[in-house]
Amino acid sequence: MINAYDFDKTIYDGDSSIDFYIYCLKRKPSIFIFLPIQLFGILAYILKIKNKDYMKEKIFSFLKRIKDVDGYVEDFWNKNYKKIKPWYLKLSKKSDVIISASPEFLLSPLEKKLNIDKVIATKVNKHTGKFESKNCHDYEKINRYEKLYKKNSIKAFYSDSIKADKAMLEYAKDAYLVNGNHITKIICKRDKCNEK
Repeated sequence: MINAYDFDKTIYDGDSSIDFYIYCLKRKPSIFIFLPIQLFGILAYILKIKNKDYMKEKIFSFLKRIKDVDGYVEDFWNKNYKKIKPWYLKLSKKSDVIISASPEFLLSPLEKKLNIDKVIATKVNKHTGKFESKNCHDYEKINRYEKLYKKNSIKAFYSDSIKADKAMLEYAKDAYLVNGNHITKIICKRDKCNEK
């Protein structure tokens, strides 16, 4: 069976999308021009006029100004790989799967860097910021997983958020809640998650 992990704030110390945006902003300050579009997307989501996918597309619109996205991503991980939490590096296995709402183009290099089987993430066009799949969160994580792997084959799932990953925590045989570097086994059944 497979161990699967959420990424941001679970095995990565922070939010990789925000960190990548800040990294890009430092290298190419002209992407600041997209701030009004990004703020509009955030406001539309807060006011429930648009969904989270719309908001995230507006946030990632800055990618239109970056010609060598792959080069930026490679350099980003050279600088930020140190933010992978040490407890995960000790626990990791070749068969591991990362399942995240972050962009696939940003996380996919970790398959080689971490020597793991697969990264399943939101398919975002790295040249436009447009979504090419549903946002990989909630039940969509299960849908995407089952397209590649046998149903109910997750031994353990690790996440920093019961609210965001309740579906996956219930789906896995064992569930673990990550708070910084503290890991707690929890039981998730019938809409309730409690410490074991």
